[in-house]
Amino acid sequence: MVETTRVQIGHSPDPDDAFMFHAMTTGRFDTSPYEYEHVLLDIETLNQKALEGEFEVSAVSIHALPDVLDTYALMNCGASMGEGYGPRIVTKGVKSIDEVKTGTIAIPGIKTSAHLALRIMLGEMKTTVIPFDEIMDAVKSGKVDSGLIIHEGQLTWESEGLHLVADLGEMWAERTGGLPLPLGGNVVRRDLGKEECKLITEHVKISIENAISDPEEGLAFAIEWGRGIDEETNEEFVQMYVNERTIDYGPEGRKSVRLFLKEGQQIGMIREDLDVDALEFIGAE
Repeated sequence: MVETTRVQIGHSPDPDDAFMFHAMTTGRFDTSPYEYEHVLLDIETLNQKALEGEFEVSAVSIHALPDVLDTYALMNCGASMGEGYGPRIVTKGVKSIDEVKTGTIAIPGIKTSAHLALRIMLGEMKTTVIPFDEIMDAVKSGKVDSGLIIHEGQLTWESEGLHLVADLGEMWAERTGGLPLPLGGNVVRRDLGKEECKLITEHVKISIENAISDPEEGLAFAIEWGRGIDEETNEEFVQMYVNERTIDYGPEGRKSVRLFLKEGQQIGMIREDLDVDALEFIGAE
């Protein structure tokens, strides 16, 4: 009998991550010698846990990636990228971007990619950190002037009676000639060994391919993490962030990650000593 090794996968409690990892954590294909286990935490907590090297595999914000590269390597699969869409700025009433810039905006975490994208697009502004699933309520109550929403809130803001000011994914596409906005990535801990990192990355890729080719069971599993969304919204959200780009970043995806980090360096939010051009993507051809 082959001895199995337990590998913990830290990921966000949202439908796209649950869908992506469903096949490899429920035995839908042979993952020997590994047995994978979900650990669900919000993305800002995952960024912190990655600093400590807690999980063998983790989803992280691309914004936080430079801080963990000594411990982790970035997989070439598992990307969350907005193809002309992404985190959205919402307000209680109709406001312009200029009005938003003069007020306080709620963000889901300092090290989230949503925050870095906000700063790249809008420059310096007053922010306050609020858990992602409380931001829309904070906007509706007037606690903050505007909110930066992620996860399924990108689809449900209208039903909450909020006004859309801007979509950062759309702004990034306009800024870069159509590149997707890099939001999240999967990383694997380097101390497992090079060959082990490649095999685990391959398992993640197979899991994503499995989910996309046979989505019914994965979607049923994913909706459990959607905080009350209906089946149609669940499927729409999953398809937004689990697609061909998730299987392989592709040249455009890798280019966009590097550009996003370079723009972060230019505004002092990404460490200057990082050689962005040398960034490795485990499993890339």
